[in-house]
Amino acid sequence: MSPEPLVHLIDDDEAIRESLSFALEMNDLPAHTYASALEFLEIAHALTSGCVVTDVRMPEMSGLELVRRMKTTSVNLPVVVITGHGDVPLAVEAMRAGVVDFIEKPFDDGVLVKAVRLALEGQAKADVHAAQRQRFEQMLATLSVREREVLQGVIAGKMNKVIAYELGISPRTVEVYRANVMNKTQAHGLSELVRIALLAGFEV
Repeated sequence: MSPEPLVHLIDDDEAIRESLSFALEMNDLPAHTYASALEFLEIAHALTSGCVVTDVRMPEMSGLELVRRMKTTSVNLPVVVITGHGDVPLAVEAMRAGVVDFIEKPFDDGVLVKAVRLALEGQAKADVHAAQRQRFEQMLATLSVREREVLQGVIAGKMNKVIAYELGISPRTVEVYRANVMNKTQAHGLSELVRIALLAGFEV
């Protein structure tokens, strides 16, 4: 069992919570259940991984309101909503608010399991992307002002002599700065250098 539940299941109906939780557990997806969105929000700020499965219609706070609250409180977990036929417009609105998927009742357990796995895979990719971005930002932070200027020219596709002319330095000096940039960013080629810079949000 994971120390932090992977799936945070929110539904005001106890029987549904137990049924869906059992289905997830049987598919190696540890789950923790909550009787309301407010109950989940009490611990949500401490969560860094997993996904949320929530009903749309609930007393006190709806699934849609939960999604909006998660956004304003920076709880960045993927959300799958469960909806009844009459709630589809609400589910669509939730999708626009950032929900990754919605499932219409009644549904097979396999449909829920698939949606949860896709949500978790998407978050894993996002986590990797965030970790890469942070690492690349740290790399770029080691560049000098002149090295950053040369990098801007390289990303813009300018030749060394053009960069040299614009910066008022020699092409040989540009080559030195460019080599320094490659070394500090650990890039193995131009395409990788561009990828690193873009992932780190480097502005051209």
